[in-house]
Amino acid sequence: MAEEYFIEQRPDSRYNVSKPNAERPSVVTDTQAEGIAWVKETNPDATIHVERVRDIGPGRDKWRHL
Repeated sequence: MAEEYFIEQRPDSRYNVSKPNAERPSVVTDTQAEGIAWVKETNPDATIHVERVRDIGPGRDKWRHL
């Protein structure tokens, strides 16, 4: 099974790239695109889950998969 990574925005507007249940991010990037590129370079077969960065209602929208 391919590894999974989650890319989500931090309060300081940077992005954490983390594996599920990780205590710390694998990397922190300035943009979502840099996070996606890092995962694709590191593990081309990984499943990438990206947090949508638009607010609708009481919080963030759902995840999208690349």
